[in-house]
Amino acid sequence: MLEAIDLSKKYGEKEALIDLNLTIDKGEVFCLLGQNGAGKTTTINLFLGFINPTGGKALINGIEIGNHQKTNQLIAYIPEVVQLYGNLNGIENLEFFSRLSGHKHPKNELINLLKKAGLKTEDHSKKLSFYSKGMRQKVGIAIALSKNAQYIFMDEPTSGLDPKATNEFTAICKELAADGKSIFMATHDIFNAVNVSTRIGIMNEGRLIYTTETTRISANELQELYLKTI
Repeated sequence: MLEAIDLSKKYGEKEALIDLNLTIDKGEVFCLLGQNGAGKTTTINLFLGFINPTGGKALINGIEIGNHQKTNQLIAYIPEVVQLYGNLNGIENLEFFSRLSGHKHPKNELINLLKKAGLKTEDHSKKLSFYSKGMRQKVGIAIALSKNAQYIFMDEPTSGLDPKATNEFTAICKELAADGKSIFMATHDIFNAVNVSTRIGIMNEGRLIYTTETTRISANELQELYLKTI
């Protein structure tokens, strides 16, 4: 599981994250809500090992994030805008990035991974310069699948997606969770958070101030609660 124990981060006098205690289990989709600057991205960056904590620990399967070689094999990251090579097609991008992570897949496996990520067969051979954001997100998911990541971090993955693409993305996330993958998603999208997650947290000024199971709160109730933090 993912675990934060009194996890903190300061930038000079600015406290970006304050004493975060959180666990995320196998097959769980955890959505973290909060305004810009609330600490969502800082939390993700600490779990990914992009930055070092000022205090406390971030653990993956009991391994402290400082041990990058072991933890990097377990995690994948899908940013708000998936950076891919526009002169390559979907299959070529997937092959390139999976090789970077030390995994070599035959073409038929690459095709199956793209299909599992929800990318239509006719789009596999198109150059990425013709891809929508939703299609790029699906390639990002396929990359995560190619390295068999147990934990997938997502930062505002539905930002800019139309309702159809958001619904497709939500369905894929639910399938990943059903396969035992754990997803940590930072988002502003309250209604999608209720739809996709098993548990929701609200962060404000670096503190996790509220968590609940999704079954215990409606989208309207969550919106009302969230607006009180602004």
